Amino acid sequence: MTEPGRRPESDSEQGQEKQEPDDRQGPGGEQRPEDAAARRSSAVPVLTKQRQGAPAAPEWQQWQPQRGEPPLWATETQPGTPAPIRTATLWSVLATALLSALLLGDGLGLNLLIVAVPAALAAHFAAQDAGRRPRPWTLVWALGGLALLAVPALRDAGLPTFLAVVSALALGSLALHGCRTWPGVVFGPLGLFGSLGAGTAWGWSGLRARAGGSRGRLMPVLRAVAVAAVLLIVFGTLFVNADAAFADLLGQLSPDVSVGDGPWRSVLFAVGLAGALAAAHTAAAPRRWDRITVSPGRARGRIEWALPLIVLNLLFAAFIAIQLAVLFGGYDKVLRETGLTYAEYARQGFWQLLWATLLVLLVIGLARRWAPRDGAHDATLVRAVLGVLCALTLVVVAAALRRMDLYVDAYGLTRLRVSVAAMELWLGVVIVLILVAGAVGGRWLPRAVAASAGAAVLAFGLISPDALVAERNVQRYERLHKIDIAYFQDLSADAAPALDRLPEPLRSCALAGIERNLGDASEPWYATSWSESRAREIVAEREIDATSNCYGLGLDLDRP
Repeated sequence: MTEPGRRPESDSEQGQEKQEPDDRQGPGGEQRPEDAAARRSSAVPVLTKQRQGAPAAPEWQQWQPQRGEPPLWATETQPGTPAPIRTATLWSVLATALLSALLLGDGLGLNLLIVAVPAALAAHFAAQDAGRRPRPWTLVWALGGLALLAVPALRDAGLPTFLAVVSALALGSLALHGCRTWPGVVFGPLGLFGSLGAGTAWGWSGLRARAGGSRGRLMPVLRAVAVAAVLLIVFGTLFVNADAAFADLLGQLSPDVSVGDGPWRSVLFAVGLAGALAAAHTAAAPRRWDRITVSPGRARGRIEWALPLIVLNLLFAAFIAIQLAVLFGGYDKVLRETGLTYAEYARQGFWQLLWATLLVLLVIGLARRWAPRDGAHDATLVRAVLGVLCALTLVVVAAALRRMDLYVDAYGLTRLRVSVAAMELWLGVVIVLILVAGAVGGRWLPRAVAASAGAAVLAFGLISPDALVAERNVQRYERLHKIDIAYFQDLSADAAPALDRLPEPLRSCALAGIERNLGDASEPWYATSWSESRAREIVAEREIDATSNCYGLGLDLDRP
């Protein structure tokens, strides 16, 4: 075959080459050793030239793990490049950091809401620069988050405050991302933490750009701030020494900052700075969680899909029928036949029914994933079967709440019983939303479930489980003259107004633990809840009688 770039040879020349023996071969046609070595040495430059064109990787690199491609969801949800940070955003971020350092070191109260206002302004300015406009659901998330931060300012209980703060962060993150789908609602609240590093770098680059381009304007600002600080210190000192009322008012309004608190205040400053920058960066370039697509499962046949659910519906219907028979026949007959006590029957039933409600939600989700999808008849079948299941589950929720009511009547109300009853009630609301979505369409369902969760946490915090526990137990004492005074020692200041109605010595015994937990009355106004202030007024109006005999009630007033 003719080689590229070589003149074709004639047939005679080709034949002559084939017949001429190679003088580099020995007798019999074998190659001499010295000639083979010479040919290998002459081939080395050719191989060297080839390697120079495409260098081979060293052997140690061949054993290194290869970096794979990022997952598809990470590529699809990748945020865009944010616009350069504006001056108003930087000032809002700085205000958030300063307020965090000054106010958050003394406790939780109105200070959380005060710190959240400039952080929200920073996010608003960043969203404006990105061309984003607030939508109705964005306003719902933002206003809901701010409303949840009012719970620490009003209530003293720990659990409602914790749930309110966590829920406020989640709703705020949803407002920044603008999520609509189930993946967005689930992962959107976590997206704010992913912007901590990127937000800090974004803010630093914007600060460097402004410092380099406006050095002539920076010094006048610094001089103005310094002069204002000097004037405040000088004239403020004169006014404080001139009038005691002004000194007292100024002492109550201004935060108590000492040199010893410097490290802790610095940490709070850094946290506020990073958090505000993360919120602003998320508003300017949010991660698109809604782009995650969850493919539906393989559609099942009608019999394969519907038969298990129909059997489950029949089981639910049988259980509800028994509950109606018990309701109309009375509990005494059931207790005699089962051998259970009144409290055992109520307590045992509630927890099982709570788990049944949770599992129904899982069953509905899996059923929707594998539902048949071959036309209008399949859609009608799915709505009918799941609609009946949701309706029967609502009756089960009502039965569970009734069991809890029976248990409370027998043994009183506690924090745990209030919490699980509230959880069961919210699950009932979710089932109602699913039932409505099955009838009219469910594009709004993810956001509605998230909004119902935020509203439930807000109501739980404003009602306050401690206040509700104290109120119900005081009413039970007024009716049955039964009360557990020792349990009230762990309640927060939210319970003080209800416990104040008890007669002595029960009142002093019940309020003893709350008085010990109130702490110092000199706490700043921004770190004191309304319930704490109200409890201090109650104790001050009628002091607790330390000589009350509480030993027979299971409580020692003199214990630490």
